[in-house]
Amino acid sequence: MDAVAPTDTLTPPASPPASPRPQRRRWPLLTFGVLLLVTGLTLIGLYVYDAYFNPVMDVRAAKQQVDEVKKQWAQGATPSSKIPGTAVALMRIPEFGDDFEVAVMTGTTPYALNVGVGWFDGTAAPGRVGNFAVAGHRGASGPFVPLLELTIGSKVIVETRTATHVYELTNNPRELTVDKYQTWVIDPVPGHPDEKPTQKLITLVTCRNFFHSAERSVAFGTLVETIKK
Repeated sequence: MDAVAPTDTLTPPASPPASPRPQRRRWPLLTFGVLLLVTGLTLIGLYVYDAYFNPVMDVRAAKQQVDEVKKQWAQGATPSSKIPGTAVALMRIPEFGDDFEVAVMTGTTPYALNVGVGWFDGTAAPGRVGNFAVAGHRGASGPFVPLLELTIGSKVIVETRTATHVYELTNNPRELTVDKYQTWVIDPVPGHPDEKPTQKLITLVTCRNFFHSAERSVAFGTLVETIKK
């Protein structure tokens, strides 16, 4: 029996080791995400600070202004409306609470808005024909914090030394927002600069948001009653 010659086993050549797949560079995306997060947290922090920790009104000084007005009235004196920064009237809004009372200051300077609400220069006096226009802060301590909650029919009471004037809102301030440069809202007849006023109006203006912004919310009203003292 012939011997069988051994058969050579063919071994396939070994495959070269696979080169590692280059990892995708994810650091630009990660960096962008971190920047977005930091920016968002910064904006939230600024909002919280501006709305709750940055006082827009000196509550103690505001109370002193109210007391000073009442003191002068008791002495028979009427504060001059021609002197900027003078408290000339008191404002009450029943829906803001029984203890809400704030002085109406002549002018809308930072000082006036820090201790009360500001009476726009050149607008009508309380109870007079024309537009009695007033501005006030919101923020954590501003007098007009809840202004956007008022509705048609809400009362605004403005007291002077000789009379108490009751105004009634004719719009929902939440639904009327204007840019701060749109001054038509304080015209004698809002929106009709060439028209002669025949009504006794009131306009309340405040920031749309709690923090400082260019948007203003506006409440309009008309005089419904005057009670002589």
